[in-house]
Amino acid sequence: MHSFMGGGLFCAIVGNILLVVSTATDYWMQYRLSGSFAHQGLWRYCMSGKCYMQTDSIAYWNATRAFMILSAMSCFAGIIAGILSFAHFSAFERFNRSFAAGIMFFVSTLFVLLAMAIYTGVTVNFLGKRFGDWRFSWSYILGWVALLMTFFAGKNEKKNT
Repeated sequence: MHSFMGGGLFCAIVGNILLVVSTATDYWMQYRLSGSFAHQGLWRYCMSGKCYMQTDSIAYWNATRAFMILSAMSCFAGIIAGILSFAHFSAFERFNRSFAAGIMFFVSTLFVLLAMAIYTGVTVNFLGKRFGDWRFSWSYILGWVALLMTFFAGKNEKKNT
């Protein structure tokens, strides 16, 4: 039982790190603009070696940001619950911490799935047509890998109930 819990916590910790890195970095999309390469993230965009804050309050960026932050927070709460499931406190005997951790990891998976779906849909349908030579970049890919890690963390924690 403890090996499943340890595996779930390992996946969750890696997933949480990936969520934070993905959310914070500026390489969600790369494109060519006026002959030079540019890239953008959820918070900034960079052109010709200079980065600028995303000051526009565009709904899909706000939704993607919010869901990524909620996903990281849910994953962190699940990690705390998972660590507490190793401890045997008498005050928590009626509360199944492993089950709670699994639920938090699945909630985190749902949030990151919503974030990635929103960003993907808008990028492909709107920005992809605006920029001829573009591609998703490594921050975006880390978001999808984090989705898998949080899902497998939840699956491993649910085995313990």
